[in-house]
Amino acid sequence: MTVLVTGAAGFVGFHTAKRLLADGEIVIGVDNFNNYYDPALKESRWALLESSRAFDGIRLDIADRDGVDAMFRSKQPKKVIHLAAQAGVRHSLDHPHDYADANLVGMLNILEGCRTVKTEHLVFASSSSVYGANGTMPFSEHDGTAHPVSLYAATKRANEAMAHAYSHLYQFPATGLRFFTVYGPWGRPDMASFKFTKAILAGDPIPVFNRGNLARDFTYVGDVVEGIVRALAHPPEPDSEWDVRQADPATSGVAPYRLFNIGRGAPVKLMDFIAVLEGALGQKAKIDFQPMQPGDVEQTYCDVSELDRAVGYRPSVTIEDGISAFVSWYREFYKV
Repeated sequence: MTVLVTGAAGFVGFHTAKRLLADGEIVIGVDNFNNYYDPALKESRWALLESSRAFDGIRLDIADRDGVDAMFRSKQPKKVIHLAAQAGVRHSLDHPHDYADANLVGMLNILEGCRTVKTEHLVFASSSSVYGANGTMPFSEHDGTAHPVSLYAATKRANEAMAHAYSHLYQFPATGLRFFTVYGPWGRPDMASFKFTKAILAGDPIPVFNRGNLARDFTYVGDVVEGIVRALAHPPEPDSEWDVRQADPATSGVAPYRLFNIGRGAPVKLMDFIAVLEGALGQKAKIDFQPMQPGDVEQTYCDVSELDRAVGYRPSVTIEDGISAFVSWYREFYKV
């Protein structure tokens, strides 16, 4: 099977492509190597993927309409895992056009490519941020998402609507996965585990927003990749019990379309997360308590029962084991 993975030099994209290659699949990897964070880390991930003869790497910006169209027509991928996006809530406050280009134009180009080659299944990345001002916990796919609190969240919600429209119009299966605070080896430098580790080892203070009163559904990347691969193997069908008068936003009666949460399903307080990280590093953190950041929310965690029922997704990596794996990788990679 030939699988296109966009964002293959990114954190989750790299791990997903690596897993597919280990499973014996042919992987077309696409990435634009932007400078949102150090491209050298992306180059190191890419080099590992290129060591496999089954990996076909293409340096391409998904906002490049003609380039994406030519790639789809040339490579004819059977299945698509679309993970490329401009990430980061805080970055969206200062660089909003980056999100329009990557997350809106880029998504449209991928959908057009799927339509052109009649893709068998599109799995695409959404985000826990789409729940926005929804205060009901745990977050359920059946909840409304009409009130995003950041531009990043709004673009990911738009991706879900765009995918549904294309799935309905052209009847190709589409599955959206709402990621919840993914961490682990080869992670993004803008994520908490990475930033905190770097600061603690350097003896620098770490910024802790909302004075530490935050909780996140920290999810190990290996569990997330397992969920992605399982979802890819189970394309959705239109929901025969869907009622337009009480329309379930997680399913569709007119399209082979489905939305799922993909997280650990258990919140971890930020201060507890820091304590586990301190234990793994053998070094105490210097805490710089700060007020809440614009566009942020106090708590996120999700109900993962729907993905479990659909594909048997059961995250198993504890926060202690996950942080230990991340710290081991960080020390080896950065020689600290």
